[in-house]
Amino acid sequence: MLIAVTSDTHYGDKTRNPPSLLFQHLEEKNPDLILHAGDVTSHELLEELERFAPVVAVRGNADYLNLPEERVIDVDNVVIGLLHGPQFFSLNAQFLTLKALDMGVDLLIFGHTHRFYHDTYSIHGKRVVLLNPGSPTFPRMDSPGFVFLEIKGENIRVERITFW
Repeated sequence: MLIAVTSDTHYGDKTRNPPSLLFQHLEEKNPDLILHAGDVTSHELLEELERFAPVVAVRGNADYLNLPEERVIDVDNVVIGLLHGPQFFSLNAQFLTLKALDMGVDLLIFGHTHRFYHDTYSIHGKRVVLLNPGSPTFPRMDSPGFVFLEIKGENIRVERITFW
């Protein structure tokens, strides 16, 4: 299964430019699912993303959309947690790993920092993957971009797409 993962688009909020390079990659790769880790800030953007694949999104601190703060979904026997992050005091790896264990997920996707992050940890005998796709429109100390995830069984392959 191919999943596109994005966050912090801030369309209509911090930027008036739609993420056209994101759309271009979505059209080329034709993902099965799109995950958005918050700060969508525009219902129109969700509708545009739905043209490419079903979208699962969570609410970010800049969102006024009726979205949940956290989601847990099962994709090919990989349990994925999705959240934005500002509701927590710290977004450090230790805290996020413990949050993943609390949510019962194998992969925790988060946003808020506008920077790409990917690492795998082992805690209490369980492997936890942490992923922040960064921002395609408003990066902070990073290149604009997003991520494609390919899930086959328990294998999770992360492909970072950068625009610059």
